[in-house]
Amino acid sequence: MTSPLTAWNVDASTFPRGGTRAEQARFAVACAILAPSSHNTQPWKFVLVDDGLLVVADRSRSLPVIDPFDRELIISCGAALFNLRVVFARFGVPVEVTTFPQVGDPDVVARVAFVAAGAAPAAGAAPAAGAAPAAGAAAADLGKLFDAIPLRATNRRPYVEEPLPAELLDGLRTASAVEGIELRLIDALADRERLAALVADADRRQFGDAHFRRELASWIHPSRSHDGMPADSQGIRQLTDAATPVVAMAIRTFDLGGGVAASHERLARGSPLIAVLSTEVDDNEAWLLTGQALERVLLVAAKAGCSASYLNQPIEVPELRARLAAETGAAKYPQLVLRIGRGPVVPHAPRRPLEEVLS
Repeated sequence: MTSPLTAWNVDASTFPRGGTRAEQARFAVACAILAPSSHNTQPWKFVLVDDGLLVVADRSRSLPVIDPFDRELIISCGAALFNLRVVFARFGVPVEVTTFPQVGDPDVVARVAFVAAGAAPAAGAAPAAGAAPAAGAAAADLGKLFDAIPLRATNRRPYVEEPLPAELLDGLRTASAVEGIELRLIDALADRERLAALVADADRRQFGDAHFRRELASWIHPSRSHDGMPADSQGIRQLTDAATPVVAMAIRTFDLGGGVAASHERLARGSPLIAVLSTEVDDNEAWLLTGQALERVLLVAAKAGCSASYLNQPIEVPELRARLAAETGAAKYPQLVLRIGRGPVVPHAPRRPLEEVLS
């Protein structure tokens, strides 16, 4: 390897083509951890085993208030798993992916096993990611998304309010569909306004809950050099014009829901495209699939020069989730709400070092 692997500096030239499987797995994990996660908690671990990697949910980094069933946590692990698939496809390393391979240990969300080229897949395993794809052209394009991994960054700034090309919209739909997830795209202004009002309603309800505010504030802190969110992640720094510690204290102490709701409502209304990923069932497998579809959608968007951020508040408020499905025409269980558009360049969120997540 020509340079130490650190967050966001991975590129094709540093892949250890002649290295051991362990070295190649380490490179893949360096890409996997660039996936998005709620509050940038990075709730994953990776364990190197004899024949591959285990992707493990780190429930010590859960969010019990907004995510009491670890739904978003598993979605985040799915996004990291998708990056592993992209890396191995890009460099022609055949692997088989088995989800939830250990019935007695639901924390192990996936096993990514190295296989010999041309070997028959094991029972219950997904097709080899580095081998000939079974899902047509969309699967064959998996490795082409590699260069977009370090480009993707959550961008909470306003986007240019101009329609996105139809070709990109088709690409986003295909990206989600090939992973087995429903994607509803909302671009009409009237529909965006209705969804924006729902987001604002959820914001006011969440910020009225002191437990929610304490949980959010705990992930906005200047000492969090490897995880957590910036002070302006909720639009609150603009409201207080204060440094990070003061913002965190303000979140814990005061109900700022009115200002946050107005800020997010403007962002949602002014974003050219809102995407809702949804499923007909609401379980671990659906959440893991959603995470993989999410990252595929985000990488397709990033490759086209577009940004994305999240408006998941109506899903996190149980009584609003069904309304969201009804108002957007999504499947029974909305899992994620994204806004997508062209925005300014923003810095990447910090990442934990490999030594903390890989064993």
